[in-house]
Amino acid sequence: MKKYFIFAIGFVVLFLLFEFTLGFFITFMFAADVSGSWNQSGLLPPEVWMTGIPGNSFSYSLLIGLFSATIAYFIANKVESRE
Repeated sequence: MKKYFIFAIGFVVLFLLFEFTLGFFITFMFAADVSGSWNQSGLLPPEVWMTGIPGNSFSYSLLIGLFSATIAYFIANKVESRE
């Protein structure tokens, strides 16, 4: 069980590191078309609607990734024990 916790913690740390790095790279490479956006702003409604659940910042992709890693870990251990 100790190996699983080490694997899970390592997976979460690497997942967050890669997600942060990729998000930083994508944001850095983004070039906004400010003049085009400014010209189209007259067509937008005067009100802004916020969507989503307030206060819910939980990342479901992290939960799914951790669940997948858990299954992969147990499958790998089962295959390893057969050999």
